[in-house]
This record gives sequence, structure tokens and C-alpha cells, in this order.
Amino acid sequence: MKNIVYILLIALLYFPEVNSQIVYHNADEFPLYGKATVHTESRYERLPDSLKDTLRKPLWNLGKNTAGLAVRFRSNSTTIAAKWNVLFNNVMDHMTFVNTKGLDLYSLKDGAWRFVNVARPFGHENSAVIIANMEPIDREYLLYLPLYDGITSLSIGVDSISYLSQPLIDYPVREKPLVFYGTSILQGGCASRPGMAHTNIISRRLNREIINLGFSGNAFLDLEIAHIMAEVDAGAFILDFVPNASVQQMDEKGVDFYRIIREKHSSTPILFIEDPVFTHMIFDRKVAKEVEAKNKALHALFDKLKGQGENNIHLVPSANMIGHDGEATIDAIHFTDLGFVRYADMLCPIIQNLIKYSDSK
Repeated sequence: MKNIVYILLIALLYFPEVNSQIVYHNADEFPLYGKATVHTESRYERLPDSLKDTLRKPLWNLGKNTAGLAVRFRSNSTTIAAKWNVLFNNVMDHMTFVNTKGLDLYSLKDGAWRFVNVARPFGHENSAVIIANMEPIDREYLLYLPLYDGITSLSIGVDSISYLSQPLIDYPVREKPLVFYGTSILQGGCASRPGMAHTNIISRRLNREIINLGFSGNAFLDLEIAHIMAEVDAGAFILDFVPNASVQQMDEKGVDFYRIIREKHSSTPILFIEDPVFTHMIFDRKVAKEVEAKNKALHALFDKLKGQGENNIHLVPSANMIGHDGEATIDAIHFTDLGFVRYADMLCPIIQNLIKYSDSK
């Protein structure tokens, strides 16, 4: 009898998949990264419920997209699975389904986040095994949520004989998160999967939580967004609104937007980023003139603030943002993974230097 028990224990240790089933746990039990406020209608949203009746409807609906949100957990399971329901079941002709409404799993390996696999979506209700056949050892996980849809429910599946627990390692660091505000590109269009949005790349590289306030086609300097940003004890604020905001909007609201943030954060670095040099500008002269006019307006706003004695503000030129070979977009505007990696390559050292200086003060 003792020999039989011993054999069974060995089998469970070395061949856990023989006797295990997938058990699902509510992801609400685990830390959610990337939110500016916890006061939202449901857990997986980005905008405070207090703005439901006052914010522009397109902007409010985009706030239900889970861009930049990620769940952290730890497990020794040989299999990681997920069940999730999406809010809108969006379909876009220039984005992958995984970007729009899928999940993207990373694991901490040798001190760095390593891509594991994705959970492919099929509709409103989804279920997928993300990874299987792993060794039953302790691992830290980071599960990115969809960039262009919302989540109404999420469960994480692991082997029945394994554990699923709170993370033990504080990665990415939550203190002094980086707050980004911007457009469809900032929201993650058109990365192949959530982890390839430049904000998520930068978060992994700098080991810092990032709050993504990217709103596709709607970065019009709504002052309500500035108030949301101002409530975050941030390491830096990155303002990337120029692809959407008009010259008139920058002239009329740019200073007010900035001052709402600055009034509560007197010394925190604030970065302004130019409009990208879109790949078709060498052919489309109308677009080229529009970008030139917008960047000119941004420089005027920046110079005005500097002239008023504002310190620790910075302007990032876009000349080397995504390279010069014309190969970094899907539609001459929105970035592919190549574009996002190049964008992160440009921004990472700039942001790193600023937050090092800020943290040392």
C-alpha cells in the first residue's frame, strides 16, 4: 500500500497533467494595473463614473476600452487558460482580433518580462488555453487586456492541483506611474497584440506602471481628462494629443489643460510630443501641411509656457519617431509592431532620464 501511495505521489509531481483539470478563478481577486481611478462603473474601465453624464459620449465609450490594463498573478500551473466576455465585440479592418479583444500573457523570467502567448477571441464570449505543457514551477504573470474593446468578465484558469495567488514581486513598480494622454496610436492602434503597444513596451522596459489614457480619434484636450490625470501621483505626464487636436483646440485649450495638471504637480516632468511624420506625407501634401501646422501650434504652446516661467516641461520632436523607411505603419498612420518598437526606442531613454532626475529630488 505504501508503495502505491509513493508511486501516485511521484506521478502527481512529474506528470500533473494526468490527474488535473482546469479550474477557473475570478480575475477580480488579483491586482489590476493601469487605472487612473478606482471609481469606475465596473472594474475594467478607465474613466470615473462621475463623468458618465457630462463627458462627450464617444469619449465616454472609449473609456470602457481596456487599453493599458493588465492583471498580475502568480502560479505554478502547467497550464494557463482564460475565459472572458467582451463588451462591444468590435471588429476593425486594420487591426487583429487579438489586439482588439484578445488577451496577451507575459511571464517574469530572469528579471525581465517574456512573452508567453495570446488568448485568441472569437466573439462576445471567449475561452482559450494560453499555454500548456509547462513545468510545474512558480512563475509571475502579467496578463494584458484588450486594447480596443471592453471586458465585462474575466477568469483565469489553472490546473486543479496547482495554486493561483497574489504576485510576490512588485513588477512593474506601481509607485509614481507614468500617465500618457493621446490618440488612437496611444490606445494601441494597430499593434498585433496588446503587449506590443508602446506604452506596454515602455512599462516592461522601465519596470514602471503606465496609465494609458489614449482615446481613438478623440484626444481633443477635453479638460475633464486633465482633471483625471491631475489626481494621479505620477512620475511623469506624457501629452501626445497632436494627431487629433486641431490648431484651434491647441490654441484655445492647451494652456488650460496643462495648468490643471501643473497646479497639483508643481515639479513633475511634463512631456509634449509632436505629431508623427506619417509615411505618406511625402506624397500627400495636404496631410504634410496639416502636420506642419499642428506641430507649429504645439511649439507655440510650448514656447508660451516657457515664456511664462514654466519649468520641467519638455518637447519631443517626431523626426526619428518611427524611422525613415516608410515601413512602420499599417495604413500610413497607425503603427505596426515595428513602429511601436521604434517609438518605444525613442521615448524610453528620454522618459528614463526624466524620472531618474525627478525621483532623485
